[in-house]
Amino acid sequence: MPPATPAPKSGGAALELLVHGVGGATPQDMLGDPRTVRVTGDATAAVHRRADDAEAEAHPERYAERPVPEAYVWSNLTSGNGARALWLLLLPFMVANLAHWMRPPAKGHPRLVRAYGVLVRLVALTLTVLLTAAACEVALDLTAWQCAGSAVCAEDRSWLGFLSAERGGWWSQPGRRLALAAVIPAALVGLLWYLSNRTWSAYEAQRPPTGYDEDGFADPAAEARGEAETGWAEPGETERESTRAEPENARAEPESIRAEADAPDAENLAPDMRPALGRPGFWFGRRLVARLRAAHTAAGFLTVAAAVTGAAARHDREASGALLDALGRSLQTAYVVLAAVVLWVVCRRGRSEKRLDLRLERALVSWLPCTSLLLLALAVLHAGWSRPGWRSGGTLPGNATFGVLTLAQGGLVVALAAVALLLHRRRHDPRTALHGLGGPAVAMLACALGGVMSGGVAQRVADWLDGPPTPGMGAGSTVAPPVLLSWQASVIPVLLLLLLAPAVLLVVRTARAARRLGPVVEADYGTQDPDPVRTGRIAATRATASLTDAAPALVGTVSGATLLLGAGSVAGAWASGNVPGRAFDGAHPALASAAATAQALGSWMIGFGFLLFVTWGRRAYKDASARRTIGILWDVGTFWPRAAHPFAPPCYAERAVPDLTWRMSSWTRHTGGRLVISGHSQGSVLAAAAVWQLPPATRRRVALLTYGSPLERLYGRWFPAYFGPGPLRALYGTIHCWSNLYRATDPIGGPVRVPASGEKPAVDGAALLDPVVYGRTPEHPLPEPILGHSDYQADPAFAAERSVLLDRLPPALPRQRDGDAGGGANQQADQGSSGRSSG
Repeated sequence: MPPATPAPKSGGAALELLVHGVGGATPQDMLGDPRTVRVTGDATAAVHRRADDAEAEAHPERYAERPVPEAYVWSNLTSGNGARALWLLLLPFMVANLAHWMRPPAKGHPRLVRAYGVLVRLVALTLTVLLTAAACEVALDLTAWQCAGSAVCAEDRSWLGFLSAERGGWWSQPGRRLALAAVIPAALVGLLWYLSNRTWSAYEAQRPPTGYDEDGFADPAAEARGEAETGWAEPGETERESTRAEPENARAEPESIRAEADAPDAENLAPDMRPALGRPGFWFGRRLVARLRAAHTAAGFLTVAAAVTGAAARHDREASGALLDALGRSLQTAYVVLAAVVLWVVCRRGRSEKRLDLRLERALVSWLPCTSLLLLALAVLHAGWSRPGWRSGGTLPGNATFGVLTLAQGGLVVALAAVALLLHRRRHDPRTALHGLGGPAVAMLACALGGVMSGGVAQRVADWLDGPPTPGMGAGSTVAPPVLLSWQASVIPVLLLLLLAPAVLLVVRTARAARRLGPVVEADYGTQDPDPVRTGRIAATRATASLTDAAPALVGTVSGATLLLGAGSVAGAWASGNVPGRAFDGAHPALASAAATAQALGSWMIGFGFLLFVTWGRRAYKDASARRTIGILWDVGTFWPRAAHPFAPPCYAERAVPDLTWRMSSWTRHTGGRLVISGHSQGSVLAAAAVWQLPPATRRRVALLTYGSPLERLYGRWFPAYFGPGPLRALYGTIHCWSNLYRATDPIGGPVRVPASGEKPAVDGAALLDPVVYGRTPEHPLPEPILGHSDYQADPAFAAERSVLLDRLPPALPRQRDGDAGGGANQQADQGSSGRSSG
């Protein structure tokens, strides 16, 4: 990015805080200077300045004619060390978490809002159980039960020799093989717990600034309350408060219902009101993540314990072993009871946003996983008890789990769609993606991704253990995955064929749009000597950029087809009891051949999909550029707090938003100056979220400049309760001024569609021309590139718009002396905020 250009010579001290977008940027590029210093922050996220500007506050006379530029660099939050590549394996969890935030806006329907949140959290819980069940399928069923129990399979693999039933060793009994194999899925659950706990300590523990009064000065009372401001509008779901913990709030209805019922309409917020993203506890989800982590960890351990106990308990019932049978039944009863507790924990509480909730239910967070781990240990001891004469055959009991999970996920998604339609019907907005069904559609995609990953690893391991034939198709097959997984793999080629039609339609529509845009492009530039090639390239770029607006239809098509094909695969598996290639034996040769081909192709495709995840993750671990590409995915997917799935990648905004809020608050208090926060792409979303969190007096000294912004085009359509028309208009009403720049060639950014309000002009102006000139001119002798989503600061309109914003802001206040209002708290907050480098 080129260096910031001078601002008007008026208004006193001014700061320009630059926030980069997806893909990251270096402070040198953002500030246009190879010599930069870190003002405040650490190696993960920090504010930087040019070396020449490090002591800007000490020499205000040098900056009477221009603002001090600063760059907030946060790219390491999503693409830092190589371990971030492992986040690819958490993709289904991340997508499920997104579904929580896609709820349509609601006013006066708190029970529907709560039902929506509960349903999404239940979908997320099924994904944890599905992943754990897939690990159990590979380790317990395919390897320890089927392969080690078959002489043919075990003889070909020396590493399984000590488990072979034919050798008669201590480990040869099926129960002991299962007990040993249970270490693998249990270790997976433990790893997920560790990663979630580690990122929870680093991200969710970041507290936003709360100890300020409405004028931006230190307020010990506000700090003690743990909340900066009260009375903000709440379109989001809050947790159901405990009457024991807060007797002053003891009422018949949960707080989520009371708060939603009392919240003002986001469309008609007063100037001193803010939507959910401005609430003190929105970016502080520490308590909820801890609760959900305990519940999901317990669910994972219970899944492993149930898989270990199921086979042993069935054998004990058939062998009439009274003592072992009683122990097995007792363990299974304990599993059911603890599973009910897990469901209660997941459904009981949602998010708390009205205040900073600093409490942790340490007893619950500790005893729930520990109790489940204890039950797993008892299950291992029970299964490992000597049972002479026990032989393993067929598949491991409990394979019906995959069918039950698939039906449960489908039912939850359908129920979620019904709730979403009811909410959308009460607040209809034509811009909302899929008429309010964006959340259910994305939840369905999360389930599909989980199915691809679990089925892919099972299919590939079965293929590796069983030899050349497609799993389940060999005449002497000794190892085969559950029949349902083969059916689910078989529908993948069918799904791809169904997607060919909308793909071709989009290609044709884009080509036609490019032809229609040709005359529009020439009219925009007013060229008298059009160049067909140049016009075609610009028009094609604009037409391609518009494909983003077709994403809802494509996502809806994929999700609907996935739901129907998933239901068909369950019906086929349960009706036939055989893999597709065998189920159609005796049918018409064409149908039988198609079924066998679909199964073979699907098996390889689903396995290839899983291997692609692993390969991409391995490359990203070693290659910083590939890791940055993965970081772009997380820039969008992990903006939102972990409200549904605790094992999802962490929310970087819970670190970035407090960082930006602290910086803006401390600088304006210290200098009394004006501040323009300018955000590009995803940085504009962070900037808006940070401005929402500022005290009212600070917001009046801040201008917002967004460019290439997805605030309305992406977030407003997919997350209408938080970035819809009402919240964006409310944001404009609470800040002094806001301008948004966009291009027709930008596939990500677009207008925010906030109209003029009183004396305030509309946020959007006309779309910037891209390229800036059509052909060669004396000022531009060489052809200018089509920039699309990048290099907005290279356009002269950027500097001009920033200057206009600075002129609109009120003049700088006299600089505070040390010891003025705010006292020691202000002095402490100002340390490291005056421009001096911290390293």
